[in-house]
Amino acid sequence: MGKVKITQVKSTIDRPKRQKLTMESLGIRKMHQTVVHEATPQILGMIAKVQHLVVVENA
Repeated sequence: MGKVKITQVKSTIDRPKRQKLTMESLGIRKMHQTVVHEATPQILGMIAKVQHLVVVENA
C-alpha cells in the first residue's frame, strides 16, 4: 500500500464531535498540520468522513 499525506485546511470549530475525534485519531490537532499515513482501508475511511476539512496527496 502507498502512503497518503493529509493536511488540515478547514477548522473543526462548530463541527460534530465525531468529526473532531476522527481528526484527532488521524493525528491532526492544528490547522495546516500535515501527517503521513499508510493508505489502509481504515485510514481511507476516516479521510472520507472528514474530506471537507482536509487535503489529501500521495506521499
